[in-house]
Amino acid sequence: MPRRGLTILMLLGLLALASVAAAMLCGSSGCYGSSTLPLQGVDVIWSLRYPRALTAFAVGGLLALAGALMQVLLRNPLADPYVLGVSGGAAAGAMGMMLATPALVAAGIGWHAGWSVHAGALAGALAAVALLFVLARSALLGPGTPGAGTPTGIRLILTGVMIASGFGAVITLMLSLAPDNTLRGMIFWLMGDLDNAQLYWPALLVLAAALLWSLGFGAHLNVLLHGGTGAALLGIRVVPLRAAALFVASLATAAAVAVAGSIGFVGLVVPHALRLLIGNDQRLLLPASALAGGAALVLADLLARTIAAPLQIPVGVITAMAGVPVLLGLLARRRP
Repeated sequence: MPRRGLTILMLLGLLALASVAAAMLCGSSGCYGSSTLPLQGVDVIWSLRYPRALTAFAVGGLLALAGALMQVLLRNPLADPYVLGVSGGAAAGAMGMMLATPALVAAGIGWHAGWSVHAGALAGALAAVALLFVLARSALLGPGTPGAGTPTGIRLILTGVMIASGFGAVITLMLSLAPDNTLRGMIFWLMGDLDNAQLYWPALLVLAAALLWSLGFGAHLNVLLHGGTGAALLGIRVVPLRAAALFVASLATAAAVAVAGSIGFVGLVVPHALRLLIGNDQRLLLPASALAGGAALVLADLLARTIAAPLQIPVGVITAMAGVPVLLGLLARRRP
């Protein structure tokens, strides 16, 4: 990697560390400094803020990396990691477990409520991925290139949109049937919830694995951006590469949604903004997206925890309020 790329990654790494440090030192109960850190502040930092900051970084990195991979796969700089219905499947699975948990507890099945929700979200996301592979097999494994505007790409996107619409109807049905004492929690989770940070280490492991795969195949993804035919002529196995990219992006999205609910705009805005700033070399763009996405969500969560303290705003509201004007500005900048 050129020296410029290493410099960019180092700067983004420092930004990520600074954002995690700020999230650990500041929160709804105030900010702590080295000379004003009380004993109870140490407990707050390491038991509450530290795992939450790592969770936010892992989720933001997963969403941004998934968005960058989706944009390569579909050859569309405005593709979103939720476009293929994985988020809808995860949300439906989580909602189902929220409704079923009281009955499971009453039946003597000792699942912890938080872990059961995460397990349900992951199962729903994997079911959506399996359904996508079954229904869009010809789009993924056929001779066409799933790029923007091509028949193969349109078929793949429409399949994902239909899967997302189906899961959306299931979610609406479950919300209409939910008792009042669980309805608020379900809606809050759908808007993005980092309050349950028990699973930050599996999310970090998934992020590391997805990032290692992306770094290993970054050069191949650069060639794939110019079309499947040219990539095949250069000896790249295009179909397995497409399938692997879709699986990695879907798994990253599933892990993020399973841990933190539905958080929009991170996977769309961060890779798109970085592409305009540093170029479209996937060997640099993919790790940069993971670092920048993680830092962006950590800072968004810090704002969500402090802007209306002691109340807490869903982090998805903050990412949407910040993402919409940023995206509109980027689109206006691209106009001739």
